[in-house]
Amino acid sequence: MAPIRPRRSVLYMPGANERALEKARSLPADAVILDLEDSVAPDAKVEARNKVVEAVREGGYGRREVVIRPNALETAWGTADILAAAAAAPDAILVPKVQHPGDIISAAKILKSVNAPERTKLWAMMETPQSILHAADIAAVGADPENRLVCLVMGTNDLLKESRARALNDRFAVVPWLALTVVAARGYGLDIIDGVYNDFKDEAGFRKECEHGRTLGMDGKTLIHPSQVAPCNEIFSPSDAEVDWSKKIIRAFDEPGNSNKGVITVDGKMVERLHLEQAKRTVAIANSVKEIEDWF
Repeated sequence: MAPIRPRRSVLYMPGANERALEKARSLPADAVILDLEDSVAPDAKVEARNKVVEAVREGGYGRREVVIRPNALETAWGTADILAAAAAAPDAILVPKVQHPGDIISAAKILKSVNAPERTKLWAMMETPQSILHAADIAAVGADPENRLVCLVMGTNDLLKESRARALNDRFAVVPWLALTVVAARGYGLDIIDGVYNDFKDEAGFRKECEHGRTLGMDGKTLIHPSQVAPCNEIFSPSDAEVDWSKKIIRAFDEPGNSNKGVITVDGKMVERLHLEQAKRTVAIANSVKEIEDWF
């Protein structure tokens, strides 16, 4: 079973920008995605690949989860990207333009063929209509550890473009895709990260969308600017009240008379064992968040 870790703030960094790669070492994001795809111009792809591989090998990212997003395998750069990423041994490789389970299985086979370390997992970019149609099948791939899949990432900008939907502030068109993919992720024990908020100067709008994503069940949000990290961490962290309630549930089930019960009462509320599992996760995330904050 994969360790529980916070993925509240997941910041994209352009792979061709050395200053950005260096800055990523000092930002309080839970994860950084070193990007070789959308943020890199075609004539800078090879240079960006070399810079990202060098940055990952150098290290210095501390407790942050380091993820490389290569170009899609069918592009001119994709195969070389994923082979270079595997050799650099990041925490994860974010597979772009996922359309069906085979995209993840193929990436996993490539990692196995070059003896990539087991610690290098796969994340799936859910950014095409096909990815939403096949969300459950894609998530199901994660049931087999050989496939390394641990996280789904929503690509809402691409989904809006491909669907021709309107990008409204209430995310009316996006909610069905988000909700369906959340359920698929949870059905197979995966984390899921919300899409980006494009207007990084609009903190009020950003906070509102973070709250919206958390209400839907997202573990965190992908970000495009360092200024978004702090409010994102705040909103996706368990509150003190949530942690206190979770600890009450854990203590209650730990009492000798309750150890074998499926349902108990805590402060006048009915609590089931499924709530116990949720409580344990909440406390584990809160403890990890505290360790990260103490480290910074």
